[in-house]
Amino acid sequence: MRCTSSSLVLALGLILVTLVSACHGEQLYVGYYKRKCWKYNVEEIIFNVVKAKFAKDPTIVAGLIRLQFHDCIVRGCDASVLLDGPKTEKTANPNQSLRGFYVIDAAKAALEKACPGVVSCADVLNIAARSAVFLAGGKWYYVETGRRDGLVSHKSEALANLPSENIPVRDAVNLFASRGLSKEDFVVLLGAHTVGTTHCDKFEDRLYNYHNTGKPDARMNTDMLYALRKRCPNKKGHNNNVYFSYNPRSHYRMDNTYYKQLLVNQGILGVDANIGSSPLTNSIVKKLAYAPGYFDNKFGPAMVNMGRIGVLTGKQGEIRKYCGAVNYRKH
Repeated sequence: MRCTSSSLVLALGLILVTLVSACHGEQLYVGYYKRKCWKYNVEEIIFNVVKAKFAKDPTIVAGLIRLQFHDCIVRGCDASVLLDGPKTEKTANPNQSLRGFYVIDAAKAALEKACPGVVSCADVLNIAARSAVFLAGGKWYYVETGRRDGLVSHKSEALANLPSENIPVRDAVNLFASRGLSKEDFVVLLGAHTVGTTHCDKFEDRLYNYHNTGKPDARMNTDMLYALRKRCPNKKGHNNNVYFSYNPRSHYRMDNTYYKQLLVNQGILGVDANIGSSPLTNSIVKKLAYAPGYFDNKFGPAMVNMGRIGVLTGKQGEIRKYCGAVNYRKH
């Protein structure tokens, strides 16, 4: 069943169609697939697929983490972001740059050969994200499983619920709270930016015309400003990729470099700069930047918390045969 908490309406006009699961305890748990897939280890199958893909393309780490976030924050962790169709979540503009679908499809195909109709796409996504985090040097964490896949996916809901790159800290904290996540969960999950990339159009206002002032965001480190202006010239037709991490050694590593950068004004997106400077989150950023092992120990639990949002269990939903489509057209 889907258990929910009451929602909080944000000033941004975000429509909170997904509420927080409050009943994961009995049906969502670590080891759900033990002895459900014959002699096969479900999590090992998924890990091996992710490992093979990671060896060829380490950028999938950020892609898979972002896939889990964009799935869970809208309708809950029901794999609705994976559904194909003309007006599904996948078609919403914020989801156009999502990556890693092919990894989920490959893992699901391997599982269908081992034990057809047993493992949900929603669980594949959560386990794949954990596998990627570990392969990138993050600390291993245990994923609760037992989710079922949703039957619907709406572009409009993705547009209404996904936060912008410049969301104010207080609005972001409220958004995460409405999903049962703490202020610290919010700041910790943004640490995934240590392995990701973004595009110039997501932050170019900070380089040239911040808040329509005709000037750059004064919070931005001067050296980084000049470097980013070279990468993102102020002219049409340029929308290059930019690494979140200013440190090349951290491009594909799950570490706390991101937070150290925020404290010296080297955040790329508006939300990055916001959490570094806001009194609501600055102390958390400092702790994640300087307390030994703090980020490593907190990221996994934050991902687990996110994985509990709005889950379908029991007789609700289905186990899709293919992650891009529901099993029966009548749904």
